[in-house]
Amino acid sequence: MTATERASTMPAVILRTERLTLRAFTEAEIGPVHNAVRDPLTQRWLPLPEPGRDFTRADAEHWCLVEAPSARVSGDGQQWAAIETATGAFAGSFGLVRTAWKARVTEVGYWLAPQARGRGLATEAVIAVSRWAVLDQGFQRVELKAGTANTGSRGVAERAGFTFEGVERSAMPLHTGRTDLAVYSLIRTDLA
Repeated sequence: MTATERASTMPAVILRTERLTLRAFTEAEIGPVHNAVRDPLTQRWLPLPEPGRDFTRADAEHWCLVEAPSARVSGDGQQWAAIETATGAFAGSFGLVRTAWKARVTEVGYWLAPQARGRGLATEAVIAVSRWAVLDQGFQRVELKAGTANTGSRGVAERAGFTFEGVERSAMPLHTGRTDLAVYSLIRTDLA
C-alpha cells in the first residue's frame, strides 16, 4: 500500500463521549436503523435511500453491512453507529462524507433515532467526530450542512462550535421538492 492509498483510508476507530460509543455498524443495527430512518422527521430532511422511494429493511441491511463499512475503505469518509453507553440503545448514525483528501476537507453528517432526540446527543457526537477529524486526522476544514428550515440540525452546528458561512440555494433534493442548505464550517483555529 502506498502513502497515497493510506492517506485515503481512515483508521477504524471507536470514539467515546460522555454518553455515547461511536463504533462500526453491525447486523444488530439493521432493525433500529430501519425504524429510525423511516421516521417522518428523518425522512423530511434526509430522503433516504433516494427521493420518492421508501426506506426498506433491505436498505437498512445494505447500509449497515455494505455502505457504512465501504465509506472508510473507499476513502469517502467514515460512518459510526452511535450507541448509548449506559443502555446499549441505538441512538443514530454519525459520519464523515464527501472527503476531499488533497484539500484535507470533509463533511460531518448525521441523523438520530426518534427516542434519542432533544437530549444533546447529536451535539456531543458531532463534537467528537469533528474534533477527531481535525485534531487526530489533520483535516483543515470540517463542513456541516443542514436544510435552512431544519432548526434542530442548525442548532447542533452552532452548539458544536461551527461557524455559519452562508446558504447553498436549492442544493438538496427532498421527497417533495428541494431545499436550500445552510453551510457551517469548523477549522483548526476555531479550536484554539
